[in-house]
Amino acid sequence: MSRLFIALLCLKLFASVSAGSPAAHPPPPPPPSPDKCAALKTQLRLENTTILAATHVAAGTNVTTPGSCQSIAFSTVAVCRVQAVVNTTATSAVHFEAWLPDVWFGRFLGLGNGGLGGCIDYVNLDYGTTLHFASVGSDNGHDGSDGHQFLNSPEIINDFAFRAVHVEAVLGKQIVDAYYGTPHRKSYYLGCSTGGRQGTQAALLFPEDFDGIVGGSPATDFNSLSGQQAILGRFVGAPSHTTDAFIPATLWPVISKEILRQCDGLDGLMDGIITDPDQCTFRPEALLCSASTKNTSECATAPQVAALRNIYQPIFGTQGQLLYTRYDPAAESAGNFINMFSGDIFSIAKNWFAFAIFNDTAHSFDNFGVADIELANAINPGGITTFNGDLSAFMKRGGKFLTYHGRQDQLISSDNSLRYYNHISSTLSLPNLDDFYRLFLIPGMDHCSGGPGAWAFGQGGSASNVVNATSHNILLAMVDWVEKGEAPDEMIGSVPGGDRRKRGRIAGIRRGAFCMGRTLYVRCECISTMGVFTFINIVVGSHGVSCRGT
Repeated sequence: MSRLFIALLCLKLFASVSAGSPAAHPPPPPPPSPDKCAALKTQLRLENTTILAATHVAAGTNVTTPGSCQSIAFSTVAVCRVQAVVNTTATSAVHFEAWLPDVWFGRFLGLGNGGLGGCIDYVNLDYGTTLHFASVGSDNGHDGSDGHQFLNSPEIINDFAFRAVHVEAVLGKQIVDAYYGTPHRKSYYLGCSTGGRQGTQAALLFPEDFDGIVGGSPATDFNSLSGQQAILGRFVGAPSHTTDAFIPATLWPVISKEILRQCDGLDGLMDGIITDPDQCTFRPEALLCSASTKNTSECATAPQVAALRNIYQPIFGTQGQLLYTRYDPAAESAGNFINMFSGDIFSIAKNWFAFAIFNDTAHSFDNFGVADIELANAINPGGITTFNGDLSAFMKRGGKFLTYHGRQDQLISSDNSLRYYNHISSTLSLPNLDDFYRLFLIPGMDHCSGGPGAWAFGQGGSASNVVNATSHNILLAMVDWVEKGEAPDEMIGSVPGGDRRKRGRIAGIRRGAFCMGRTLYVRCECISTMGVFTFINIVVGSHGVSCRGT
């Protein structure tokens, strides 16, 4: 077949994909007047809630923001911005904002947080409203991101662990319905990392809150995850790096190069991406310095090799039980991974254990180990673990859940999402969860976004919405699943910003596809100056599928 014929054929295919549109919706009602927005402050009464401000914001406007996380936020479209605070108990409160777009399609969108999250997600408040969702986000019950407010404050921990998202859903819907004068039709949720855990917790504890949940890279099994992050630091000598096992930042690129040398080709293509890390058995001994080694900056000492062997193994407890899955090979090549191996305890883990588990701001991590993880799981503040496999209530009421995880996530092991999927399957005695829960594994994606893979698929922020179509946008795909019954068997990811990559014989912008383990229907696209080409070399892993140019 000639290259020109392939180009024309695939151009037609791509045109049909790009012409896709968000799920069908009725004509939007006329936007309420700015006066109706302002009136919410004085006329709307909500339980234990004070509306602090209600202001109509013109499209393309920067607005000032409260709290310590940021000072300004941008609103792409015209919205009614409602700022409120609800007293959840006598000793705790949740601040939240509702952004209500002038052009509304009848959908509600709740948002999550990140890390030890006390920051309203203004990026996705803006993103949600550009897609015509009435969007609500909270500060998760405290201001800032270091979690010091958790110290001796169980109700603030409860807000963080489970209550804040429920509150924003209940009160947010009341605000939305009052402002537009008509009830919302469907409710959705969008979050990643801590936000992925919050979405999971919402499905477990409050299955009526959301019809569809998109929860990515979820920080489930939270106490064990935080403990694993601390122990990874201990392997290289944290909280001080005086040990011989410490690995300096300059050596990590050498380690990444060796991991790729050993495992990159397992999927049939040497392209800097390990499609399925589960197939990679990294042997750090290959890096061991020998007596004749002249350039010791390109090799590892015996203590460093031992540390690497520990890093890429699961964490087991005092009785031999699995506490947490291993660190993914190639995750060390991504972004802020070095925070985990800096010689200090990773900040999220350090603050969670100091402020929420030990209630001791001066707690020493010199002897931190698996017994401390077991203690955290026994205490389980606020029920934060979020690893119950019983999603039956959410399933039975017709809820839908889409989750995803980058296979080189530098903060949360992607294997943990596989582990939770299997746990749900076992708990519900369902070998196939496709009717309500689907997991997408993305080769080459970092934590929530970024990386060398095709990582942008509408999962958060306008930058991720490269192609505004259900085939390329997981939030819009969720709308189709909830409202049309059309579940996504695949998602097409993109590399934003015109990043040109060489794949096979054609240099172009790579769009890869990724999908659930059992689903083998995959499309790969590469845009070049010569047109759009579809490649047929498909690499299938045990839990994921990736596309490669030929």
